[in-house]
Amino acid sequence: MALLMVFLRTFRRVRPPLLLRRFLSTAVHNGDNKIHKPYYITTPIFYPNASPHIGHLYTLVAGDVFARYQRARGRDVRFLAGTDEHGMKIQKAARAHFGGEAGREKEFCDALSKRFRDLGSRANISNTCFMRTSSDEHHRAVEHVWRDLYAKGYIYKSKYEGWYSITDECFYTDSQITYPTPTTPVSIETGSAVERTSEENYMFRLSALRDALLAHYTARPGSVYPKQYYDNVLGMLGAAPIVPSSGSGSEVAAKSQDTVKTAVLDDFVLSDISISRPRSRLEWGVQVPDDPEQTVYVWFDALLIYLTGAGYPWSSTGSATKQTQGGWPADVQVIGKDILRFHAIYLPAILLALSGGPYSGTGANSSPGTTNSSAIVQLPKTLLTHAHWTSSQKKMSKSLGNVADPLQAMEEWGVDVVRFYMMRVGGRWMADADWSTEQLDKHYKEIQSQLGNYFLRIASPRIAERAKGGAGPIPEALKRIFTDGASTSTSTSSASIEVEVRENHMENEELCDPNALLLRHTLALKGRVDTCMEELEAGNALAEIMAVLKVANKTLTDIAPWARTTPPEVVHTTWVVALETLRIVAGCLEPFMPGIARSLQEGLGVTDAVGETDGEGRESEWNGKEEKMEEIYGEEAMRRFWRRWDGKDVRGARLF
Repeated sequence: MALLMVFLRTFRRVRPPLLLRRFLSTAVHNGDNKIHKPYYITTPIFYPNASPHIGHLYTLVAGDVFARYQRARGRDVRFLAGTDEHGMKIQKAARAHFGGEAGREKEFCDALSKRFRDLGSRANISNTCFMRTSSDEHHRAVEHVWRDLYAKGYIYKSKYEGWYSITDECFYTDSQITYPTPTTPVSIETGSAVERTSEENYMFRLSALRDALLAHYTARPGSVYPKQYYDNVLGMLGAAPIVPSSGSGSEVAAKSQDTVKTAVLDDFVLSDISISRPRSRLEWGVQVPDDPEQTVYVWFDALLIYLTGAGYPWSSTGSATKQTQGGWPADVQVIGKDILRFHAIYLPAILLALSGGPYSGTGANSSPGTTNSSAIVQLPKTLLTHAHWTSSQKKMSKSLGNVADPLQAMEEWGVDVVRFYMMRVGGRWMADADWSTEQLDKHYKEIQSQLGNYFLRIASPRIAERAKGGAGPIPEALKRIFTDGASTSTSTSSASIEVEVRENHMENEELCDPNALLLRHTLALKGRVDTCMEELEAGNALAEIMAVLKVANKTLTDIAPWARTTPPEVVHTTWVVALETLRIVAGCLEPFMPGIARSLQEGLGVTDAVGETDGEGRESEWNGKEEKMEEIYGEEAMRRFWRRWDGKDVRGARLF
């Protein structure tokens, strides 16, 4: 039985290979024992053989949201995007475009790459570099990696026989192929057609890195997120997590860094992979160093772009410091689920081999040797893996005519509305999201009503005038929010907020005041959003923001500050709390809707992402810094809050 070939390995107390132990401990610190490294986030480099589609925009927006969030926290951010310009598809398309003329691939790619630059610019993507695999600096990086791995024995020449997909630019083994019909073999992962090929290529000893990869992923279950994709990676290595019987234990096992138990197939072989093609078949690409008859395989070439973006190759002197200065290792790599194998298996294996000494094994699964720590190239920290977009519940394809045009969508609905929709619907990453004009319209109306209309209502001159007449001391119910703030929970979920508002269930009767309820949730919002964003849950962060906006709109409707019967002091309190809510919401929304957030801040008269002066010329507690409890709550925070809007000229404007 197959189960008899499975044995259990508990990695809790098993030490990983020496190379991996040293890799895990390598870091650059200053005298304060703090790591100074730019936050490095990457998206895949896109294959520009066709026009940009919604999937490209989705990945770019996801990366941009986290890049902007980290900048708001004061981090130096390096954000890489780019185009993957080598390979058979580009070579064929370029020759077809130029009437069969060879040698004009770079010219062809120049025009195609510009379309992806334009997409990023149009979508307000804040990438700091746009890398192209056809650049000279990338060629130097690829050649450096190749020479290093070849010298260590991790690259060898052999005859390759197997399957190749021109569509995927990918080699497949027999186990990765299926037959929908007896004569049409396709890739199991992508469904793309494959053809049998036999050619002399260079191979990479992937088989030698299986144990090191398993040790890495078992020690770091958070390195691939969400967890379902982490489990997929273990499967690619012939392993699977053992799920504890307790539900809570499952969560602990998923998050723990040292308690993952894994079932491993003892006879599983991670096959070596072909990393070149004969130049007679593929001319457009990086020539294999010292072999003019071979071209570096497009995926091997493309995966190294992330190193190029961090300044690789680094000099041997001070290599670790130069890695850190360049941002390496990547903090987050945003990828689609269809390229998980390349980023979770092939790239880490290459990096582990780069970090080791000469290949020392004679068979599969031999661990790499070791070398001095200055040569260690650390592995990326987290692969944020997302699902795909469908169109009206069907896979997007040209044949069906349902491919959504991202430029057209942004032109019709506005850049920030499309960004909001993508993260509101697709920001939980696990399941395919559906693109439809009906859903886009639904979420446009949601944000337009909850934010746009709310701003116009509270900023009306009539309410502002009535608010001035009610100025006075801060109400006792609001005082308690600040004086008892340390005990105020920030863990309340967006769902429980709505229940609390609906049932008006508060332990302290004084906090039954709707303005106090709104203020309590407003002051807790940034902490809840921070928690979501640190967990890479962008969709949940937006849910928290929208929950507070729903409370805000209900509060405004219930109090009706425009009504003559509403006491002036209540109008003033409502006005102040509403403006404070909008200020904090604007800061939290900035990574998602930078244009709308800026317009809102301008209308409110604030000066940066989440901060402004306190009415006495001093900067407030925000301004890109992580808030501390005493900065949100306490007597001083209460005083700033109540005076913040004194004499403030709030200009209502249409945000949508």
